[in-house]
Amino acid sequence: MTGADLTDRFAAGRERLRRVAYHLLGSADDADDAVQAAWLKASAADTEVANLDGWLTTITVHECLDQLRARTRRAELPLDDAAPVLASRASWVSPEDDALLADGVDRALLVVLDRLSPAQRVAFVLHDVFALPFEDVGRLLDRSPVAAKKLASRARDRIRAPRPDPPQRTREHLRVVEAFLAAARGGDLAALLRLLAPDVVRTVDANLVGRQVPTEVRGADAVAEESRLFTRRAATGVVLLVDGAAGVVLAPHGRIRAVLRLGLGPDGLIRAVDIVGDPVRLARLTLTVPPR
Repeated sequence: MTGADLTDRFAAGRERLRRVAYHLLGSADDADDAVQAAWLKASAADTEVANLDGWLTTITVHECLDQLRARTRRAELPLDDAAPVLASRASWVSPEDDALLADGVDRALLVVLDRLSPAQRVAFVLHDVFALPFEDVGRLLDRSPVAAKKLASRARDRIRAPRPDPPQRTREHLRVVEAFLAAARGGDLAALLRLLAPDVVRTVDANLVGRQVPTEVRGADAVAEESRLFTRRAATGVVLLVDGAAGVVLAPHGRIRAVLRLGLGPDGLIRAVDIVGDPVRLARLTLTVPPR
């Protein structure tokens, strides 16, 4: 195959490779880096390939695996996540991320995928999302097909929430939390006040706020007004089940930054907002995608 043929085939498959990389990495920028690195390796290779599309996918997945493993070793946050959650108005979502999310990528799934090991994430995404046979997934991971199937199964168990008990209460809680997130995104003070109990208490881990923001705020008016400080941060929010109850996870570029646990009273109003950002507390939370 000539260099021109390779260029044409890569260009034709680039968007598919980018979507695979985005599911694996949760960031448009990281996905673009992985695809570009794959192109550099492919264009420098001096070999004949029978299945070019499969070969390009293999190179791209290996680049993504390297990134995921590096994240695990460093256990670090992206640099633009260093600012306190409630102290900055800067956006955490790039236009490229927005475009991919608008194109049907499930943000809730991406956030929960961040909790998986690199191998589990690759096995689940390639098989369950892109329908790659376990034989191919195993080759990409240097595992047997049976081992790849087990990785995907474990990932599935960690991603999907079991049927809630009672389901009606869970649906009601989800509805309130979804309304809260929508109001926070839009800075809709009136809607927030309708959802908050008059004596609501907001607490937050100290590492998420600057010195000018108290770690505890009381009263619906104060909590609703404060929400305007993180309207743009709320754009990265997604509703998930947090230890089995509906909550909001803030995850810029697919990386979990904070979790909002919302406690409801018997009247359906929000009585407590606990914003978790301490790494030890975050690690203890079980995050799952709500049942559809």
